[in-house]
Amino acid sequence: MKKYTQVVAALIWREGKFLICRRPAGKAREFLWEFAGGKTEIGETKEEALVRECREELGITVSVGEVYMEVRHEYPDLAVDLTLFCCEIAAGEPQKLEHCELKWITPDQIPLYEFCPADEAILERLRGHGAN
Repeated sequence: MKKYTQVVAALIWREGKFLICRRPAGKAREFLWEFAGGKTEIGETKEEALVRECREELGITVSVGEVYMEVRHEYPDLAVDLTLFCCEIAAGEPQKLEHCELKWITPDQIPLYEFCPADEAILERLRGHGAN
């Protein structure tokens, strides 16, 4: 049986658009788009991990709200349990500290971007429901 890695991600809305981040060259799934976030560390709650990841990746402080969706996905190199939280920016403005590009997009623009496969079910739900 595979061991699943706990991963958290942020769904951050602003004026009807949500934030997506492009993975840099040299990383697994390079240049694919994703939500900000990352792996939980030992002893962290999912919410604490997401606050830390957003600070490290984007230089922002987020307030973590309810779970938007949970997804389990297996990549060839990694199996993930992904929890996507609804978040709001409490302080700061997103910066490219780890990603090569950041964009604010509407649900209608999702097909224009190539996302990490683990995000597909989330994107399907976003397309169906629009903003929040």
